[in-house]
Amino acid sequence: MFFFKVILIEALLKKLRSMCKLKNVTVKLLKASPKMKRRLTSTRELQKPSFYHNDWVIYSLVTTTAVLSYVNSLNGDFVHDDIPAIVTNGDVTGDNSLKQVFFDDFWGTPMEDPNSHKSYRPITTLSFRLNYALVGLRPWWWHACNVILHAACCALVARSCVTIARLKRPFAALAALLFAVHPVHTEAVAGVVGRADVLACVFFLSSLLVYHRPHNKKCVWLSVVLGALSMLAKETGVTVLLLNLAIDLYRCWPVIKRSICSLKIEKKCSGLSIRSLKVVVSLLLLLSIRLALLQGTWPVFSPQDNPAAFHSTFFVRLMTFCYLAAFNWWLLLCPWTLSHDWQMGSVPLITSGWDPRNLVTFAAFGALLLLCYRCIIDLEAQKHSPAVVGLFLLVIPFLPASNLLVTVGFVIAERVLYIPSVGSVIITAYGVQLMWYSKPGSRTFLIVGLAVLAAGGVARTYRRNADWRDRATLLRADIASLPQNAKLHYNLGNFLRETDQHDDAVKHYKEALRLWPTYASAHNNMGTLVVGTHTAEHHFLLAIMYNKHHVNAHYNLGKLYKKTGRLDQAVQMLERCIWLQPRFVQAHVELLTLKPDAEKIGILRRLLELEPTNWEHYILYGNWLKDKEATRLSFRIKISERSVRSDLVSLRSTALVYRALGQKSRILQLLTRWHTWRRGRPSPAAHIYLRDWSLKIELEGRAQAYSRAVNPAPPKSTCFDHNQLVVETKKDNPSSAKNQASKHQSAKTSSVCKTCVKKRNLSVSTQIKTTHNKSEIGLKHKKCTPHAKDKNNNNIISKLNTPMAEHILMKTF
Repeated sequence: MFFFKVILIEALLKKLRSMCKLKNVTVKLLKASPKMKRRLTSTRELQKPSFYHNDWVIYSLVTTTAVLSYVNSLNGDFVHDDIPAIVTNGDVTGDNSLKQVFFDDFWGTPMEDPNSHKSYRPITTLSFRLNYALVGLRPWWWHACNVILHAACCALVARSCVTIARLKRPFAALAALLFAVHPVHTEAVAGVVGRADVLACVFFLSSLLVYHRPHNKKCVWLSVVLGALSMLAKETGVTVLLLNLAIDLYRCWPVIKRSICSLKIEKKCSGLSIRSLKVVVSLLLLLSIRLALLQGTWPVFSPQDNPAAFHSTFFVRLMTFCYLAAFNWWLLLCPWTLSHDWQMGSVPLITSGWDPRNLVTFAAFGALLLLCYRCIIDLEAQKHSPAVVGLFLLVIPFLPASNLLVTVGFVIAERVLYIPSVGSVIITAYGVQLMWYSKPGSRTFLIVGLAVLAAGGVARTYRRNADWRDRATLLRADIASLPQNAKLHYNLGNFLRETDQHDDAVKHYKEALRLWPTYASAHNNMGTLVVGTHTAEHHFLLAIMYNKHHVNAHYNLGKLYKKTGRLDQAVQMLERCIWLQPRFVQAHVELLTLKPDAEKIGILRRLLELEPTNWEHYILYGNWLKDKEATRLSFRIKISERSVRSDLVSLRSTALVYRALGQKSRILQLLTRWHTWRRGRPSPAAHIYLRDWSLKIELEGRAQAYSRAVNPAPPKSTCFDHNQLVVETKKDNPSSAKNQASKHQSAKTSSVCKTCVKKRNLSVSTQIKTTHNKSEIGLKHKKCTPHAKDKNNNNIISKLNTPMAEHILMKTF
């Protein structure tokens, strides 16, 4: 009996265990940690419908905040790098072909050019070109495009915080709001050139979101394509492939560990291997293409751009670069001191280990090491995904600009922090999330602190946007923040010189030279403003001494030598200038005035080769040719492609040459062709002029024929009185021929040599000089039959029906 009871109890216990198995697991999870209990409670709360849990509400909130924060930047002008990258860039304004965009750098210089910056960003340049095609150079629309792209980035940040970083929706919205109002983004959004960073961020986050969708083959390749587009918008965009790979490895680490321990490859682990292989191969291919675009040469930087990179001591370079990385992180935490240029003395070098700035470096890297340690501990449990993803986003995109891997051409650039700031706001929002649930009593302080932080960001962003309104405002605001920056004083001096404020410009040039005595460009510009030939020469020579490749200094010194009569030295300097920069047009023009006539033809041809559409060069060429070979006026270019002024100058120069040669009939022909070409069709007045001109020439030919018939031997002095030539209505009337012969005979016996000279002062509209064109230029013994003359006249009249495809070409001997 007892044995039977034991068996029954064991069966009941077994049944109860099977029924309560799921409950036991749930109870254990709830009892494991009080924090987990709160976590499950919050998850159930988040499942309830709420205003802050609607994705579209979050997107609308953050985009609206982004637009309102930068609305006052829409009235800004093109400033700073906008001028060379947009206003004077032929790839943007359409002066260069669309194909040329893919062979030039960001500033419009060919990639194979040794002076190229090597920044290859064709996607950004194409967006600029589209802007120009739609709205021209109206800055409002360019700034509006930047603000729209920034708003799109804010929506993508909110989406990435939810799906990639796995923040809860209210805190994902908080991260996106902090990103939208962050003052460090003003350079990227308020400056039009900063679109490269904003556009790269759009493709960057799109690639991140596509890669971490439910995996399939198309998602990986589409992510690679978006990463390539991000790289073509700005070079740092290629780091998204590394970021995708790092996050994928972090997510799959438990599977990888189990596979290593069990020595058995799981299906999930094999999928990771295939994805990693695709990403690595794509990354290597993109890097190879980017290196090939360098055309075998690296970008050239100067000590003014990055002083630490040119220091001879390794430890000075290391300490300075590490401090610069820490300083960039400080700008993300406290963006109070902002400037569009941090070069030339803005951040002094750290030359000693006792420099107190090293404490900032230790603090920043210590915090970074703690975050890394926390992420390593979390590899298996993966309870702090937002911290890991935020750390990856903070560090990986910033590495190319940190000077720790490759040397870059700047010390600090706020625009390069646009993508890394996504990681910074994710870490901040995750810290707020932990405090919100771990310390419920501090929620009021959190709300107040976040409100103050957001309001301060909006106010600082709004104020900084006002600094980007124009060039002068930006320079003066940044000099107030960084008075030790020599380049800011130099740029402000340039602005004052361009606005004819020479005294103030000299003051800022002197301040720039006090802060940076070897500043070659400041010496060059100072030489153009100082009074006194010797002082100007001294500054030009100092500029050449500090920078032997300074083109403008050689050019200005050559002009100074020309002005003071030292022609041989002037020629030497201008030739040196052309050797340094073969496409320097103004140096060719100045050298043209110093060379003998025999050597001018080569310079003139070079000018036409450099600028084939510049009409002034054709005028120079024509002035040189008018006494030597030919005068040429082209009617081939359409009206819309040439200015009226250039055509009038060409017409006037050609007419003056014809007048000097005495070819008045040619002047009439030239004016007729001008009217016909400008109208695009023959005008009635032009037709009358042509008919009158042809009749005069016909009468001249007949008079010469009758003269040869009556007097085979030409007299020594023969002149025809044009008033005696009568135009008959019937051309082939024999009686008219007799009248012409009798008039010719009477004209022969009269003394008309002196009277004809007086009659030649008549106006062109009443009488035209009717001698043959070749006789006008001295070839009196050349003969032309009336038949050939009429034939030439008919050809000239017929050719006027197509004025766009004709030239007037008259050779002089």
